[in-house]
Amino acid sequence: MSAHGTVTKISKTIMAALSGFTLCATVSAPILAGALDPDNPEDALKLQRKMTCGSLTDERHQGFTWQGNVYSRVQGEKDRLVFQVVGTNVRQCGTVIDPEKGEGFRSVSREVMLYLDATSGEVLRSWTNPWTGDEVEVVHVANDPVNMRAPMFARDRDGNPLRAKGRVVGDLYLSTSEFPLFYPNPLGGEYQQYIGGTYQAIELFNNFYDVKGLFDADQVDAPRSFVSWVRVSQWLPWMEMGSRPGYLIFNTQGSSIGSPDELPPVLKAELETNYPTYFVPPPVDDLRPNDTSWTVFKRLTDERRKTDME
Repeated sequence: MSAHGTVTKISKTIMAALSGFTLCATVSAPILAGALDPDNPEDALKLQRKMTCGSLTDERHQGFTWQGNVYSRVQGEKDRLVFQVVGTNVRQCGTVIDPEKGEGFRSVSREVMLYLDATSGEVLRSWTNPWTGDEVEVVHVANDPVNMRAPMFARDRDGNPLRAKGRVVGDLYLSTSEFPLFYPNPLGGEYQQYIGGTYQAIELFNNFYDVKGLFDADQVDAPRSFVSWVRVSQWLPWMEMGSRPGYLIFNTQGSSIGSPDELPPVLKAELETNYPTYFVPPPVDDLRPNDTSWTVFKRLTDERRKTDME
């Protein structure tokens, strides 16, 4: 089936689910005879690994891509489309053995997301801020690495079992992840607890998988997956918005891919020219601290300031 045909099938299934709750069920038993059992911690771990890594095989590269729009929201003014975005994440996983928890896995990845002109869809190099009138340099997302902070196991140190938390909707398995973020802003100083400056955002992921392919105990690789990713966050640092009130809303859709040839042309061309290392993931033993848009911007700004002083 073509990607378009698959998406159409997903849309019809979701619409059917919205029209009646009889299609929806929390996973609490094997989907098919001989299938992975979500109530079995070891099977739940395999399900999670197939969803996270795309495979139960170590060091198998898995790519993802997404695209969508970014809107501004400022109290008292109409929401405006400020950017289009297109991105990719490439990852791989490795088996981890813990003397207490047994066998688990860890994911390592790196990712790029480009900010595109809201109208033309061309890659932005500079951007005229409509609120300040200033022309600013665009700093695209180029985070390396974006790794799983800790390995995942079938049971935690207290013996609590891992369980699958998704739902079955017709032929689909739906998995939701929500990440409210609230931590000291990397661009702030030593007195943030007194004057504010905490970074706050929320990231919302809704993933869709073919039930039979995902739960098939004999199928090592996961079927093609689809994702909806939404982020609500503060202004990007390179926008130079200072303390102006407002925030950004990212709304994107994407899927897993089989090779870089499936990337949107504008993204593939940019990777080839400016981010060639982002076609492959970091090594599975990568222990570097994770990057964010804010830490990358801080590092870039510090380097430029140091150069200017020399």
